[in-house]
This record gives sequence, structure tokens and C-alpha cells, in this order.
Amino acid sequence: MEEVVNKAKVLLGNMFVLYMKAHAYHWNYIGDNFPQYHTFFGEFYESVHDELDVVAEHIRAMDSFAPPSMSRLIELSEIKEDPQIPKPDKMFQNLYDANEEVLACLNECYELSGREKAWGWQNYVQDLITAHRKHRWMLKATMGQK
Repeated sequence: MEEVVNKAKVLLGNMFVLYMKAHAYHWNYIGDNFPQYHTFFGEFYESVHDELDVVAEHIRAMDSFAPPSMSRLIELSEIKEDPQIPKPDKMFQNLYDANEEVLACLNECYELSGREKAWGWQNYVQDLITAHRKHRWMLKATMGQK
């Protein structure tokens, strides 16, 4: 079960950085379609924020502690922070790339939890995969990709 818990902590770190990117983009987007993109980023970060709490609670339910600090979450994350505010068109690509990292981590969590028979965690991960595939679709559509 230790491997499942450790991967869940990486997932929490990844999701935290994804959340922070979306929140920063919500604050800092300028340009055409500002009201729509401001709303888009806001809904995105709120969705991920809600997921963070449940992932941390699952870590606790697996008899471990959730990472206690932002620095630890960032250390665990496979997603890099933005060193500065990107240009508006790059925001969507950055968010897409980060979401792809989250999806890859979710797939690993799903496989590990199946091997370890962590069924409740696996069920929740399956729901997260569905949610982040929807994020993928929405980001691609926003960037004009099929």
C-alpha cells in the first residue's frame, strides 16, 4: 500500500501545481475574450481545488499524512511552476500540458490501486480521470484543436 500512498502524494503535488497555474492565469489573463477566459480559468481552478481536498482525505484514509506544506507539494510535483506570467496564448498550452501530466499520474494511480486492491481509491481515481479528460477536451477546443 505504500507505493499507492506515495503515488497519491505525487498526484496531490501535481494537482496543486495545476491548480496554482489555473488560478494565476485567472488572475493575470489579458487580451481578447477576457470575460470568457477569466471565467474558464476560474471554473478550472475551482474544480481542481475541490479535487485536492478529496485526494488529501484519501491519503489520510490510507493511514498516511497529506503533505503539510506548499514547498513539499511542489517538491512532489512532476509539473514545473511557471517562473513568470506566460503570454496569453501560452497559458492554454501550459495548462493542457500540466493536465496531461495529471492524467498520466492518474493512470499510474489507477493501475497501482488495482494491484493493491485499494478499491475505494481506485474508484475515485477513475472519476478524476473522467474529469481531467473533460478538461483536456475543453482546453483543446479552446486552443482550436480537434
